[in-house]
Amino acid sequence: MSTITVDQHTDSPQPRIPADGHHRDVNGGWLRPAVFGAVDGLVSNFALMTGVVGGAAEPSTVVLTGLAGLAAGAFSMAVGEYTSVASQRELVEAELEAERIELRRNPHGELAELAQLYVAKGVEPELAMEVARQLSADPDTLLAVHAREELGVDPEDLPSPLVAAVSSFGCFALGALLPVLPYLLGATSLWPAALLAMLGLFACGAAVARVTARTWWFSGLRQLALGGAAAAVTFLLGRLIGGAIG
Repeated sequence: MSTITVDQHTDSPQPRIPADGHHRDVNGGWLRPAVFGAVDGLVSNFALMTGVVGGAAEPSTVVLTGLAGLAAGAFSMAVGEYTSVASQRELVEAELEAERIELRRNPHGELAELAQLYVAKGVEPELAMEVARQLSADPDTLLAVHAREELGVDPEDLPSPLVAAVSSFGCFALGALLPVLPYLLGATSLWPAALLAMLGLFACGAAVARVTARTWWFSGLRQLALGGAAAAVTFLLGRLIGGAIG
């Protein structure tokens, strides 16, 4: 048996590989949409509130603005996600039905097409045809294989519009609640809300680092800088508009 030797004295940096030997989830799983939904709610509502504060609004107006922004943004995200995912699912289901009809109408042509797909991937023609023939024994398996190879989707793992809507609503609302919370607890200035929002931005950025190659502190500081810049610009706009109409 041949062995593989490893140079222990190389100076080149080695990539970080999980202990179980598997790759990291490049799609982000549930973490990416959840964190990005929370960031969206946090940045948009914090910027909205800073704009109102920049216009010299009373604390009660800031609270009302923050709560209205939370509700409007969360419902908007939920409706948008539901419509988007439902439309995507309906399109995939229509394509699956068209593929199902084509498999019944032209089984030999679809068999040859599937074999050719494997040939294009480097499988020998005879073996590719045999694999395609064996897969064709079960209609459901055949449809799933064609869907994965031709459409890039898994018929048994289509996204749920309801789950997307509920998760988007909850994540956005959670992020949007952070800058409002100090006011609900009795704060009368923007500073406590700004501090909590900045901590939330850094935490969300650090969480995103779990699905990227960046370090947690870099990702956190980047998100903090971007969110802080958005809030600062909105504050200045609120100051300018408030002074012009005041």
